[in-house]
Amino acid sequence: MDAVTIATSVLSLIAGVGVFLVACSMMSSNLEALGSRKLKALFSKTTKSKLAGVGVGAATTAVIQSSSATSVMVIGFVNAGIMTLAQAAAVIFGANIGTTITGQLVALGMFGENSVSTSIIFATFAGIGAFILAFAKKDRTRKIGGIMAGFGMLFVGLSMMSGSMKSFSEMESVRAFLATFENPLLLVLIGALLTAVVQSSSVMTSMTITMVVTGLIDLDQGIYLTMGANVGTCVTALIAGFTSTKNAKRTSLIHLIFNVSGVAAFLLIGLFLHLGGIEYGFIFGKMFPHAPQMQLAMFHTVFNTITVIIVLPLTNLLVKLVTKLVPDKKGGTEHDDGPRFRHVEEHMLSNPPVAVQQIKREILDMAETAAKNFQISIDTVCTLDYGSIKTFRANEKQLNFVNKELARFIVRLLKADLSERDRVYLSTAFRTVSDLERVGDYAENIVEYADKLKDANEAFSETAVAEITELKEMINALYSSVMDAYKNNSLLSLDDALETEERVDAYTAQMAENHIKRMSDGACTPEVGAQYLSLSTNAERVADHLINVAKTIKDAK
Repeated sequence: MDAVTIATSVLSLIAGVGVFLVACSMMSSNLEALGSRKLKALFSKTTKSKLAGVGVGAATTAVIQSSSATSVMVIGFVNAGIMTLAQAAAVIFGANIGTTITGQLVALGMFGENSVSTSIIFATFAGIGAFILAFAKKDRTRKIGGIMAGFGMLFVGLSMMSGSMKSFSEMESVRAFLATFENPLLLVLIGALLTAVVQSSSVMTSMTITMVVTGLIDLDQGIYLTMGANVGTCVTALIAGFTSTKNAKRTSLIHLIFNVSGVAAFLLIGLFLHLGGIEYGFIFGKMFPHAPQMQLAMFHTVFNTITVIIVLPLTNLLVKLVTKLVPDKKGGTEHDDGPRFRHVEEHMLSNPPVAVQQIKREILDMAETAAKNFQISIDTVCTLDYGSIKTFRANEKQLNFVNKELARFIVRLLKADLSERDRVYLSTAFRTVSDLERVGDYAENIVEYADKLKDANEAFSETAVAEITELKEMINALYSSVMDAYKNNSLLSLDDALETEERVDAYTAQMAENHIKRMSDGACTPEVGAQYLSLSTNAERVADHLINVAKTIKDAK
């Protein structure tokens, strides 16, 4: 075989892998976007039982065609407190079963001798999807077109890989070289490394199937490469987890330990079978004797299913193990090391539907922090007790951090392929984050009024404190209505918030009149009066910004 043919085969392989990767990405992203709400509802069922979690993980991964994406979603949910470690473990176990669907699809698509005809069929399917994607107006229709295009391209890429493998199989030197790789452990390591490089076990499994079908490697070699692919696919989740919280790190470790345990068990079983003169290839070769692609695909499914059956009863022990490996800080919390996101993670940019949901949780958390600081500021100015000032300063840093960094994150996320609904929500999120940061600023102003009173050796009268306390309770009620409106898209709660805000405006006006009278009567000093009036003005502005937060639900509809 001449150099031109070799170069053509190599380029065809690279092109095939590239097309396959793009196809997987298109299918995954569009399926996720199309079913994000249903996926969220599906994940809520993990609380029922471990088996339910396995089913959810398998179903989710089968739908979005990516175990890595499922693992990343799970890490996000654990980090946000939506799922426990035990629930997350069950979902990850199921994801390993769901990921075998890709291999089954690839194997089914390789039946028949007329590969050219098959390629044309799938290329046509991809073309139809591309036309829908290009010309459709509705977002949902475009997503469907993207799924169709991705599905067709999946098999076009597979056909290109298969063609290049056939060319390599005709080279005696290549076959002889690959035949030297007989050590199961070495093959597992190669499979793991190659999967880690391409960041997709689906690509590695599909390449392995084509190599077996074309005779480039035998079935036993393909089996051990597929085992390795299961370990290599953990890399994405490990990267995501180890840049996140402790529970996210633990979730990533569970994924790794599960896959390594399965491989170790099957390597040990394979060793005993080998001593008895039996190989995995012999066993699975009895299934579909004239379809090696199905033999390997079936092994992949059986391998992951049996591993789940073995490990699932040990879930609680596995959770205890990873908790010991990644222990909590003594006498502290996850966030003692300074301000940081509590729900949003960098890796979520590759998972827009999850990212949008976590942004909302981050904003709700930010709103709670701002409300706490307002409470502390009012209590401090009324009592001149600075016992909570350390918490106040930490909260202030957190608010400033989220205001700055979440805006940057949203800008980056807006570049992704989003549903129209999510895009509209993100456009309102900018204003919401700014409003909440301003609430924190006004709380900071109120603490400064306390500083001025303390420096002047002054204090508010009992009457003034009673009025300020009444105002605080009104704003607390406003906060509750606003948060309910924002969380649940409740127009009824928005009406309640607007009504409360009007009462706040009327009450602060009355407070000003009352205090001016007290100053004219000599009941308080001008210094105290100035701080009192400034406080009521700042509290009124807090109410205004809270109302702005609630009003975003109208913009998002």
